[in-house]
Amino acid sequence: MAGDGDLMRASAAHAEIFAANRAEGRLSLTVAAAPSGTVRRRVHEAGALRLRFPNSEPGAPLEAVIINTAGGMTGGDRFDVDFKVGGGARLSVTTAAAEKIYRSLGPPTEISVKLDVGPNGALDWLPQATIVFDQMRLRRTIDVTLARNARLLFAEATVFGRSAMGESIRDGDLFDRRRVRIDGALVFAETIGLNGDIARRLAERAVANDGVAIASVVKAPAGDDCAAAVRSINDSFAGEVGVSAWNGLAVVRLVAPDDVSLQRDLVRVLNALGVNPMPRLWLN
Repeated sequence: MAGDGDLMRASAAHAEIFAANRAEGRLSLTVAAAPSGTVRRRVHEAGALRLRFPNSEPGAPLEAVIINTAGGMTGGDRFDVDFKVGGGARLSVTTAAAEKIYRSLGPPTEISVKLDVGPNGALDWLPQATIVFDQMRLRRTIDVTLARNARLLFAEATVFGRSAMGESIRDGDLFDRRRVRIDGALVFAETIGLNGDIARRLAERAVANDGVAIASVVKAPAGDDCAAAVRSINDSFAGEVGVSAWNGLAVVRLVAPDDVSLQRDLVRVLNALGVNPMPRLWLN
């Protein structure tokens, strides 16, 4: 019969094996304006994260594509992303595929994103959707810092199971926090918190009204004209879309019955807000 010492050693060995099999990834990117356009000043990759830079059209922003070589994330995995856009530089960021957050047996998946845009700089943050699976545990924080005259277009989408594959999510724990500061002042704060019986929560009318795919879009600077552009195509949406503009920001929130509908609605919103063309990987 195993004694307490044997049990402690076995537990420690199990924890060591678990830690050794966790994925970690770190990305740091600094870009700057140059006579030829936006150029890379510093690129750092570590662990499971990589950056690729497809050829951009002349005069277009530099495009960066984030690749997760681990193929997804699960409990205990941690990714850190830190991007800086220098004064006058223009950067567009997307991902090679939708990020997948799988079931966790204990600790959460952790993602930390820090985005900094300098004077007259511009950032389009357009990752493909994050797909979360049953019994996932995700803790993600996104902090955006803008100079007073910087420009931002930010979109984040979350899909609760892939409807086309018959997947659904019943239980899990999601903490998704976004903050945007301009010249040091907090101008946008959003936190999505869902835990326990997520399917029941999503079914509530005040939450998602049975929707299983959600997204938020933030544009700065922006005004009533941006809100009007989105409202003008309201009849074309498959899901529910709401838009507001205040204090130099436009914020759009989307809820859809499935991932395909959300993708279609999100592309229409981004086109209305001036994204044209969309990142090529979104259209594959």
